[in-house]
Amino acid sequence: MEILLLGVLSLPLAWGYARYIEPEWVQTTRLTLTLPRLAPEFDGYRLVQLSDLHIDSWLGGERLGKIVARVNAEQPDAIVITGDFVTRRMMPQHADHLLDALSQLQPKDATLAVFGNHDYKVNIDRLNHILLQSRIFNIGNHFHTLRRGGAVLHFAGVDSKSRRKYRLDMLMKNLPDEGAAILLAHEPDTADENAATDRFDLQISGHTHGGQVRLPLLGAPKLPRYGRKYPGGLYAIRNMLLYTNRGVGMGRPPLRFNCRPEITVYTLCSDQKRP
Repeated sequence: MEILLLGVLSLPLAWGYARYIEPEWVQTTRLTLTLPRLAPEFDGYRLVQLSDLHIDSWLGGERLGKIVARVNAEQPDAIVITGDFVTRRMMPQHADHLLDALSQLQPKDATLAVFGNHDYKVNIDRLNHILLQSRIFNIGNHFHTLRRGGAVLHFAGVDSKSRRKYRLDMLMKNLPDEGAAILLAHEPDTADENAATDRFDLQISGHTHGGQVRLPLLGAPKLPRYGRKYPGGLYAIRNMLLYTNRGVGMGRPPLRFNCRPEITVYTLCSDQKRP
């Protein structure tokens, strides 16, 4: 009886923690990854990932501005954003907050992004314009190449599988055969198909929010389609690494428990010897 009573009394505390404390407790995850095809000129390349902003009345301009400041403090060579800038609507103030914050990103080379499934629930042309004004390259089903001397590093992207915009065939038709390639894909469970091409060294994804609520022993009660096989963390699939980021925003219900919001910082290493 005492255990049952204690459980009932702890429910409001757990709800308060999941609603007001953990969503604010952004974790910076640091990974050092060796990419076999990475040229020595890019050894030590610093990459920061944001995902699943879901800008709304909770993740407004002030909170997003603080997250952007944390990203800039990492002094990244490049920044990648793996989709779901919004949820189901984009009010004028949300668009203003998004533009104000994204315009403050300060990578040394470039900021690159792909859209997520929720982004197609709003005016996608307006969202594209915000990216353009923020100097962010939308590489959905395309790629962007960075050069250092004669060495190249390709950032490639595929669009949302959930929204039937995913065109790996189009990307592979145009992507050069030489040089390391990092793939941005909103939905992580596309990794099996992407890895089968044997062209990508690393896939970076979001979409799942890690489940938002992860119960002890049970894990996440609910995960989205194309996000159930690789819900969070680092995986090795054939010759490709995959990292699924938990995102910084929230879907409904707006709770996080045992699943902190996340910024990921990657240090990329080459195993090729310098001449």
